[in-house]
Formats: sequence, C-alpha cells, structure tokens
Amino acid sequence: MATTSAGIYSPAPKRLFGHPPGLTVLFLTQMWAEFSYFGLQALLVYYMTSDLGFSQSKSSLIYGIYGGAAFFSPFFGGIIADKWLGRTPSVVIGGLLMMLGHFAMAFPPFLFPALALVALGNGLFMPPLAVQVGALYADEDPRKAHAFSAYYMGINLGGLLAPLVCGSLGELLGWHWGFGAAGIGMLVGLIVYLGFRQLLPADPGRAAIIPGTAAVPIDARAVRMLVVLVTVVILFRIAYEQSGNVIALWVRDQTDRTLFNGTLTIPATWFQAINPALIILLTPLLIGYWTRKGQEGTAAVLLRRMSLGCIVACASMLVMVAAAIVNGRTGQPVSAWWVLLYFCLLTMGELLVIPVGLTLVNLLSPAGFAATFMGAWYIAKFLGSVLAGVMGSYWGTIAPAMFFGLGAVSVLLAAALLRIMGSFEHRRE
Repeated sequence: MATTSAGIYSPAPKRLFGHPPGLTVLFLTQMWAEFSYFGLQALLVYYMTSDLGFSQSKSSLIYGIYGGAAFFSPFFGGIIADKWLGRTPSVVIGGLLMMLGHFAMAFPPFLFPALALVALGNGLFMPPLAVQVGALYADEDPRKAHAFSAYYMGINLGGLLAPLVCGSLGELLGWHWGFGAAGIGMLVGLIVYLGFRQLLPADPGRAAIIPGTAAVPIDARAVRMLVVLVTVVILFRIAYEQSGNVIALWVRDQTDRTLFNGTLTIPATWFQAINPALIILLTPLLIGYWTRKGQEGTAAVLLRRMSLGCIVACASMLVMVAAAIVNGRTGQPVSAWWVLLYFCLLTMGELLVIPVGLTLVNLLSPAGFAATFMGAWYIAKFLGSVLAGVMGSYWGTIAPAMFFGLGAVSVLLAAALLRIMGSFEHRRE
C-alpha cells in the first residue's frame, strides 16, 4: 500500500480506467454539485432581469457578488474542515446547505437568503472534496498530475447538463421548475458521496488537526507561488466569468440564434452548455498528449501550461472584440459562430489554467493545511468573480469592443506573470 500526501494509506490496488475508483465517486459527487450550481447560474441573470424586473446593471452586480461569495467562503470552509469538522462532515453539511438554497430559489421573496445558503454551503463543500482527489494518490504517483484534469472533465458533465435541463425547465415551464431541478441534483450528489464513502480516503486522524500537536512547517516558496497563483486566477476570472454574465446577454440580444430560416430559435441558456461539452471532449485528448510526451508534473511545467492557457483565453476575448466590431457596423445580430469560436478558445485556455492550477495547489499544500490552501485558491476565484461582476455592471456604458478588449488585457497580464514565475522555477529545478 502507498502513502498519500495526507499521510493516508491508499486502501487497495483496484483501478478504474487507470485511476482509483474513488476518483469516479468524487467526480460524480462534484458533477451533481456542478449541475445544481450551474443550473442556478444559467437562470440567474435571466430570472432577475425578466421575472424580478431588476435592471441589467443591478442584475450583473448581484450575479458577481453572489459568484464572489460562493468562491470566498471556501477559504473559511477549508479552515473549518482542517481544524474542526473534518473533510467528510464538511462535504455533507455543505451539500445540504446548497440543496436547501436551490430549493429556496423557487420562491422570489427568498432570493437573497437562498443565494447566501448556496454560497455558504459551497464554502464547506468544495475544498475538502478537491483535497480528497489528491489524497487518492501517493506523492510519487505520476497519475496525480493528470487526476485533476480527469476530475475536471467529470464534473463538467454537470455543467453540460445544467443549462440543458434546468435552463430548459426554467425558460419553458417556469423558473421554480429549473431551480427545483438544481436542488434535486445536489441531493443526488450527496447520495452518491455517502453511498460509496468506503472507496474514498479516510479523514486525517484527529491528532493532525487538534491544538497542541507538532506544527507542520510551511515552505516560504510554496506561499510565494500561491500568492502568484491567486493573482493569476483573479486576472483570468475577470475575463472568464463574463461567459455566464455579459456573454449570456450578448447571446440573448446580439446573436442570431435562429435555424432553418427562422423557424426554430435556440434557447439562450443552451449556449452555456458549449463550454462543459468541449471540456468533456478535449480533456482526454489533452491528457493523452501529455502522457505521450512523458512530461513530469513539475512546478515549472505546470506554470508554463497555465501561461499558454491564458494566451489562448486572450485570443477568445479578441474574437469577441471582432464580433462586437461587426455588430457595431451592421447594427444586426451577428452569427452564432462568433460565440462558438469564443467558447472553443476559452475552453482550451481554461483546461490549461484551472485543473492545472488545482494540481499545483495540491502539490504545494503542506499536510494539515491542504483544505486551507485549497480555500486560498477559491479566494482568487472570489476576487475575480466580484471584479468580473463590477466590470459587467458597465456593460452598455463601455463600448462592447473596448469591454472585451479589457478582458483580453487581463488574461494577457496573467500569462506574463506565469511566464516569469515559470522561468524562475525552471532555473531552480
């Protein structure tokens, strides 16, 4: 048996598609959590602007603050999981809070309490679940470098299904149907997690988290790199988070969604399924390419991958700059091919940034602080989401081409930071 980074023994040599079966349990759990989260997200801006009568500016700001809160709470949730609750109870309590929040969204007067429940539950749920992915592998296991990419592909099944199921129910039958479906998705995720708990790593012993035990030293280099990663993710998400905010409005208002000479109109929420569908299709190809190259998952290699991802994401924003220029010249909705190309490039960039960054955070995390370090990753997502919401509130004030251009500049700065840090790490290694 092999020892994991958390000091836990990998229980059995069983493997599923080359990985421990526990990975399947974790990405199915996260898949249903993502189904619930993105089901709400796909409906939120449309719900507020149409049914609740909020202005676009107010709706974008609420969207950004809610998304930010959902990514801020994991920092404290990670500390709570490490120091008090433990990983499994934290995941279960967080899932229950999110489920209640999604069901409460079906009632308009409970909008803000419901969003608060989802945000708080997400904080307890996300860090320990992600840490358990890394705990399935020994430190020297070469599969660990690809585990988060495989996990990320699995959880995006939920992101793919959410706009198709929850979005369609919300747009066609009523908002409460869509939000209710999101709550049921979270319930299914909890059933999977608890039903197959025996396949997952045991929580660290209480001696690892109670006061009075030996302190675990934290490498200053790890902290410095974590700060850089936080900064990079903030810059990346300023642009990335527009995909569910301003891009959703662009699809509704400036995109030609008709087929067969106008006889059929594609629901706007369906466009939110493009990103997760591409993640599912592209991830196996990417993992296969990395495996054939035989690259080790060192910090320098991972940083270079993330830098390349930011450059590709920058290209996606430049596509929208071009689409905005065409729209401005013609005054007519532009072809949906612009949005499709945008999502293709954004997704390729995302696959080189988010799961690779999760792998790097897991490698940097000292024992006893794994969920806390993972929570810091979500702090970056929080700040990026809030800034994306603030930026989105200026949609209509800033010219569209300039708006998307600012997003391109943001991810280009992130690419430069990663390239510099990657060069330092390469020389160090």
